[in-house]
Amino acid sequence: MGEAYEPSTTPTSALHAARGQRLSLRRAIDELRAALAAPTGAADVERLVSMLDHMQTVFAVHVEVTESPGGLYEEIMEFAPRLANRIARFKRDHTAITAEISACLDDLREQSMPFAALQAQLTHLLEALVRHRKRGADLVYEAYHVDIGGES
Repeated sequence: MGEAYEPSTTPTSALHAARGQRLSLRRAIDELRAALAAPTGAADVERLVSMLDHMQTVFAVHVEVTESPGGLYEEIMEFAPRLANRIARFKRDHTAITAEISACLDDLREQSMPFAALQAQLTHLLEALVRHRKRGADLVYEAYHVDIGGES
């Protein structure tokens, strides 16, 4: 491999920030997963709104950590430009997931659809978040040859 493709073995501040934020995102996802697995009803809407408000904040921090100047994606592009298309996809995912969180929050607050439909919408969001985290771990491994951890 050429020098531009050599893996980084030195933990960087961008990678460290992403790893810490990844744990926060996992906890928020686990909270939502548990809420959706428990028997719920319309009375649980306020609890779900609170969880999604928290998820919205955590996901916004995730986007900031990865997309900001000096963030994870910029750093990856410096030494692994071959991953540019994957990074572009992650940025599109960020936009879509952010919009989906907002839509779920709006629908929960308005309660304009049956609760079962709200649960289906939240399950779809949960699946998108889980896929995004998994692909993120794969991206980091490919870029740094470091396992960011499926459990973190």
